Amino acid sequence: MRSTQIYARIAGTGSYLPERVLGNAELAQQVETSDEWIVTRTGIRQRHIAATDELTSDLALKAAQAALASAGVTAADLDLIIVATTTPDVVFPSTACILQDKLGVHGCPAFDVQAVCAGFAYALATADQFVRGGMAKTALVVGAEVFSRILDWDDRTTCVLFGDGAGAVVLKASEEPGILVTKLKADGRYRDILTTPASIMHGDVRGKPFLHMDGQAVFKFAVKALAELASETLEAAGIAQSELNWLVPHQANIRIIESTARHLGLSMDKVVVTLAQHGNTSAASIPLALDHAAREGRFQRGDLIMLEGIGGGFAWGSALLRW
Repeated sequence: MRSTQIYARIAGTGSYLPERVLGNAELAQQVETSDEWIVTRTGIRQRHIAATDELTSDLALKAAQAALASAGVTAADLDLIIVATTTPDVVFPSTACILQDKLGVHGCPAFDVQAVCAGFAYALATADQFVRGGMAKTALVVGAEVFSRILDWDDRTTCVLFGDGAGAVVLKASEEPGILVTKLKADGRYRDILTTPASIMHGDVRGKPFLHMDGQAVFKFAVKALAELASETLEAAGIAQSELNWLVPHQANIRIIESTARHLGLSMDKVVVTLAQHGNTSAASIPLALDHAAREGRFQRGDLIMLEGIGGGFAWGSALLRW
């Protein structure tokens, strides 16, 4: 007797953006830059900045609550909580454990995934395996960041790029196809081109606790890696490029997004782009964009959607799914 295949399906999405909006014009008063310079090179017009008393877990909580409501489930239904973040509340415990407590539930596994801007892809792939393997029937996957706290606000090449926010999805076990394929990759040889090289030792911070990026090297690597990953993901699923309905990419740079879309033969009206309003929110960017499009009603049931993210490590990953 053949067993029924179980898939992880996205049952609900949610997101949260901090109240404060920092536009390019205001940023130009703080550092030598201009709206034209930022928009031309990145596509970003504004970003959200967390309040001083807002923690990553606070952002995650609001996104999670929205996703749970969207899925029609409660926190008590969760079998698994994974938070993708590079900016945790504290060294430990994990932000996922803190989020679990704030949700008022206890007992199910909860842990963080750290793969920077590829974090949500890594977390989603991990949750997918839990569901496929029967270890979870309802999983919460969150990407949440307060990247504004690791930026050097005097460095115009990096401070203009990033923002804060959180996005979440609820996965439910289903016999109907959901997540079809996930692919994860990493290459530590490129760790120095995008890094925050600081550590804590004996109560002191060692190294520079600000984000450092070699922009040209990152751009060159990302364009090639994402194009190759997109092709490999479709091939692994046995699906033709022409069948793809949507691309929901990591929101880092409009030129990288456009390059990936061209490679996939997609017009930009089939690409979810929130970069102008959100900036690069690292692990939060994909679920933020996914929730934005879902709530606008842009996806139809059965649509084939590709998610892709790439970030420091270097780490990159994808997920191909049916809506």
